[in-house]
Amino acid sequence: MKSGLKIVLAINLAILALLAFVYPHLMVGPGKLIPGHRAIDTDCFACHAPFTGASSERCTTCHKPADIGRLTTKGLPVTKPLTAVPFHQKLVRQDCVACHSDHAGVKRFRQTGRFDHALLQAEARKECQGCHKAPADPLHRQIGGNCSQCHSQERWTPATFDHDKYFVLDRDHNAKCVTCHVGNDYSRYTCYGCHEHTPEKIRREHIEEGIRDFKDCVECHRSSNEHEGRGGGERTGESRGHGRDDD
Repeated sequence: MKSGLKIVLAINLAILALLAFVYPHLMVGPGKLIPGHRAIDTDCFACHAPFTGASSERCTTCHKPADIGRLTTKGLPVTKPLTAVPFHQKLVRQDCVACHSDHAGVKRFRQTGRFDHALLQAEARKECQGCHKAPADPLHRQIGGNCSQCHSQERWTPATFDHDKYFVLDRDHNAKCVTCHVGNDYSRYTCYGCHEHTPEKIRREHIEEGIRDFKDCVECHRSSNEHEGRGGGERTGESRGHGRDDD
């Protein structure tokens, strides 16, 4: 009796396995494909290999990497590009399934998770606005530089830059970014963007205090207090202990 039951179970399993290979879209398919893939809706092996799943090599037989974002699979221009500029050509490797799925049951035609910017070539990682729309808040409207000056590519928030660690934007110094960062270059700054600060005036006032090292303003002045000394205290040039004119 037990032997007969095992034979029946074995036959049923064999039939199910056979049906899974003959009609995989009915037996194991997680959902319908996108409209563009309707022609292969019942041809699972157009994208999947037995026991190994979908592969990028099969994707690129229809989606030529050089044409992605530019031309459709029929050679027609893409009328509604997903991003401002095609970027698939700038990937270090063509690994389609690392980002994309298709079936309605598993995030159809969307990234399967957070995009890994390490997949992009080094130069492409600097072209943030090719894929991302620039923020419209008052601060970001003043900035036209590379996003990586303040943000990491692992996550947008929190920003990696804390301005107060370098200079406190209070009182008269709550100015536009370009006042101190000329040409949207946020790796540099100047204190001579204000009419009160001229090279000659700054030089004269510091020499009068016996201070000769005054090229790096924020080294001693991290807020709008003109008498602020090194480290944020009310320290004069004499108490700094260096850069004095001893003559």
